[in-house]
Amino acid sequence: MSNTKLIIEERAANIGSFLVGRLLPFRQKRMVGPFIFIDHMGPVCLSDQDNLDVAMHPHIGLSTLTFLFEGAIVHRDSLGTEIEITPGAVNWMTAGKGVVHTERTPDRLRHSQKQLHGLQIWVALPKEEEQCEPTFAHFEADEIPSWNEDGVEFKLIAGKAFGKQSPVPVYSPLYFIEIKSEITKTVTIGEHLFGESALYILEGSITSDKNTYKEKQLLVANDSTLCSFEIKANSTIYIFGGDAFSEERFIEWNFVASDKKLIERAKEDWKNNRFPTVPNETIKIPLPEPSRFGG
Repeated sequence: MSNTKLIIEERAANIGSFLVGRLLPFRQKRMVGPFIFIDHMGPVCLSDQDNLDVAMHPHIGLSTLTFLFEGAIVHRDSLGTEIEITPGAVNWMTAGKGVVHTERTPDRLRHSQKQLHGLQIWVALPKEEEQCEPTFAHFEADEIPSWNEDGVEFKLIAGKAFGKQSPVPVYSPLYFIEIKSEITKTVTIGEHLFGESALYILEGSITSDKNTYKEKQLLVANDSTLCSFEIKANSTIYIFGGDAFSEERFIEWNFVASDKKLIERAKEDWKNNRFPTVPNETIKIPLPEPSRFGG
């Protein structure tokens, strides 16, 4: 594929309840545009005794985007938010100078067998917004722009592209696009993209320049404006990217910043209980040992 700069395979990472497939950061590519962290969560079948329970943990310098294919998660945060996210909806939490949240299986599902499958994404904030006040926004599936072109289904989950704009309140020029097709079709969309760009194959495959790429592969483009490929029948892919920042971003545990001093301060604040807490939550995840840092 002449427009492929790098091919990244999913790597397993343990988040406690189950393994996830980590896509970013990667040692040869730490970011794609403002996107700095992407986990493919599941698919997993959880028993009636097994639930997602991610206790209180902090973030700075980023926005989190949760997008589910199956299952449900209850999000609670230090802003007082409590909301259940279901497939196709978007949770967008901007940490700014500091926010704390939990992620748990809803009470209605805790004693039954359930599926969980989705993407969890971190988008780094521009330097001038890194210390902004934290915010939270939620959008139901029917609020996300969706359309069909010649039998191919498009969804603009976040950002701007194709002359459309998602309602998700992003802080820098970016796009996060879902493309699904039940038929084999050539897709040429480079004129709608900009900045750095990557293509993730969730299921199925694509072909470009006689090369075939399959699910769980992330393809980083040399030039986003040359994005053209053949999507095979019954495939789902995600394209994301945007303008890269001029400054480097550092990532340690759940913290992202352009200045390491901000990360060191956040670590000390978490250890010394100076972050806000989540109402009705008492358990916090401790700061990991230094050997576990590094994204």
